[in-house]
Amino acid sequence: MKRARKRVLVTGGAGFLGSHLCDRLVQRGDDVLCVDNFYTGARDNIAHLVGNPRFEMLRHDITFPLYVEVDEIFNLACPASPVHYQHNPVQTLKTSVHGAINMLGLAKRLGAKIFQASTSEVYGDPAVHPQTEAYWGNVNPIGLRSCYDEGKRCAETLFFDYHRQNQVNIRVARIFNTYGPRMHANDGRVVSNFVVQALQGKPITLYGNGRQTRSFCYVDDLIEGILRLMDAPDAVTGPINLGNPHEFSIRELAELVVQLTGTAPEFRHEKLPADDPTQRSPDICQARDLLRWEPQVALQKGLLRTIDYFIEHLELRPDAPEVRRFRQRVA
Repeated sequence: MKRARKRVLVTGGAGFLGSHLCDRLVQRGDDVLCVDNFYTGARDNIAHLVGNPRFEMLRHDITFPLYVEVDEIFNLACPASPVHYQHNPVQTLKTSVHGAINMLGLAKRLGAKIFQASTSEVYGDPAVHPQTEAYWGNVNPIGLRSCYDEGKRCAETLFFDYHRQNQVNIRVARIFNTYGPRMHANDGRVVSNFVVQALQGKPITLYGNGRQTRSFCYVDDLIEGILRLMDAPDAVTGPINLGNPHEFSIRELAELVVQLTGTAPEFRHEKLPADDPTQRSPDICQARDLLRWEPQVALQKGLLRTIDYFIEHLELRPDAPEVRRFRQRVA
């Protein structure tokens, strides 16, 4: 049976994840309304979609109400890296809370299904490992990261209260570390930090001893998980963890980036930021059971694609030593 064509709203649609989601939605035949205030989103991320009859761009801040007609809503609007969300913490909190209220109100009025991009940060510095959806978390409510952590936790509360009180059809995903093309070069996250520093011939910055762990999910895998959750039966509301359960230390990631770029293994250690989690890895049993989803792209393969993107994005000369070494290694 041919799939029905839908009109879909993507907030934060010019961001890293949002732009990849817009790509997939347009490819599968939906009409996409991309909404972004360009605080961290970039026009370059969606430039290739401009002019496509199935794609429309609207500059708007979702802390203010939005009046449009759509069938589905993907709420991805919110700065996601510490550098960006700590720059204006009050606005970050408003985006998570006021934005959720406005998008849920729109979904209620339209009878539309709505997806919330939550985060592994709702678990804080976890005392349970790996993290299951049943774990309530260990979050500092007044720390530097609280604007994001508590904002996303409050958004989840709003989603489930709208679901219980107003029967809004919701989906909530807790997204773990995701990487790939279109990441910000200066967003402060480890993959982009390490790749950019390596390509520019700079020492790799390690915070603390580098033994803290993360799991890294390639963006294509993450988008597939989001779409499967949105298309799941209505009883599957979430929250559901989406991420890669394979765990790596930050030091291991740095050494792999150095190996793939062929640069000298030079590291610089700095103090660990406040409330930085020591361990972070998802339990994805629910995603496997309910969505038949798990990541397919291995870290090395995803990093090669990401490095290639940053070579183009940073406009490095083809004859630069770092570029020549990388090209020779992947030839």
